[in-house]
Amino acid sequence: MKNIKALLIVIAIILHSSILIAQNDTIQTPDSTKTKVFIFDINKDIDPGMWRKTMKSFDEAKKANADYIIINVNTYGGMVNMADSIRTKILNSPVPVYVYIVNNAASAGALISIAADRIYMKTGAKIGSASVVDQTGKIMPEKYQSYMRSTMRATAEAHGKDTIITESGDTILKWRRDPKIAEAMVDPRMYIENVIDTGKIVAFTANEALENGYCEAIVEDIKELLVHAKIDNYVISKYEPTKLENMIGFLVSPAVQGILIMLIAGGIYFELQSPGIGFPLGAAILAAILYFAPLYLEGLAENWEMVIFVIGLILIILEIFVIPGFGIAGIGGLILAITGLVLSMVDNIIFEFEFHATEAIVTVLKSLLIVSVSLFLSFILSLYLSKKMLTSQAFSWIVLNSTQKKEDGFVGVESKQKELIGSIGIAATDLRPSGKVEIDEEIYDAMSEIGYVNKGQEVKVIDYRSGQIYVMKVD
Repeated sequence: MKNIKALLIVIAIILHSSILIAQNDTIQTPDSTKTKVFIFDINKDIDPGMWRKTMKSFDEAKKANADYIIINVNTYGGMVNMADSIRTKILNSPVPVYVYIVNNAASAGALISIAADRIYMKTGAKIGSASVVDQTGKIMPEKYQSYMRSTMRATAEAHGKDTIITESGDTILKWRRDPKIAEAMVDPRMYIENVIDTGKIVAFTANEALENGYCEAIVEDIKELLVHAKIDNYVISKYEPTKLENMIGFLVSPAVQGILIMLIAGGIYFELQSPGIGFPLGAAILAAILYFAPLYLEGLAENWEMVIFVIGLILIILEIFVIPGFGIAGIGGLILAITGLVLSMVDNIIFEFEFHATEAIVTVLKSLLIVSVSLFLSFILSLYLSKKMLTSQAFSWIVLNSTQKKEDGFVGVESKQKELIGSIGIAATDLRPSGKVEIDEEIYDAMSEIGYVNKGQEVKVIDYRSGQIYVMKVD
């Protein structure tokens, strides 16, 4: 009997200990018991940068074990392929995604919003007008509109149907978001009773969206949104770009990229005009790093694009210093260098779909325009500065301007080269624009005043300044 009692006591102690251990295992810190809400903004044009921001935000939300993701939307639209990628990311998210339209969700913004599990809107906000247009706002051909219609329709259908019990007791299935309305945001030929007449494109106000199932509620801030969604005891975290991301965003802006291209071209030009390796080459290398590195980190520039730029520079240098004349190597190098600069600015995702061919062409042309204008301005400024630098006080820290006086022990010697003005000679090397000329069987360093001079061409000395003779071709 005593043994049975002892056994029961032991069992009781074991059970009690097990219960305590189980309770301790389920005890969580206060933060872990809270609902985690992750927020980020789509508040600019939908472009490759916004797509990358979306991917980073979803990654951060996953690391934070977010229970909900809320996207603050305020955009007039942008690139359809980027919006389609964001739409797919939202539809495939295992975490519920809510959209809060702060002001505008037009065009590509409407597509992104419809993909969300719930749509909330602020008073005065709008959603719709999703026809595909080009950079000038002109409506694109039917094949583009057809693709967009099907994408909008499929996005609305992805949310399925709700079971509705009518007043008569009948059970019907009703789309949570009517696919026809989504299609009518693109197609002005659609007619939906009590919603839109033919000849118009659906663009809802907040109240109209609420009436037609494209808005869960009209709320004035995130706090009110969470109350309506019955989310309480929550903790909010928000995507904040790092200092590095802000710096990258600054460096990849078109204006800064244009300046960097000018520094690359200008640095190379001035380096070719001076002996040895100096400051101009260093400036060009630094500018190239600042140009390519942010584009590479952002996923725009690929390795092969940077390689063809470098190959292009090598061919140009070979053409100048090794191969006589200006032929295939020089032209090919110039084409490769420009191609590398242009394609490094273009996200390669735009080449993946036939539907986005127009966007790809427009994007490449914009990049080509930036590169071309920058190179042209760099060439003009380089020619101007190369003439002004030696005489301008602004560059006195570069140029030796000290005067050597006779009373200080310096003796002036009349330069023989000054007497060569008017003489005729032969280009001993290519002048691009600097090189060597032969006059009266003597070799002199010379600079072509206008254009390049090929080896063997007859030249005339037209000026002498700063210890340098200047020549021009004799026609």
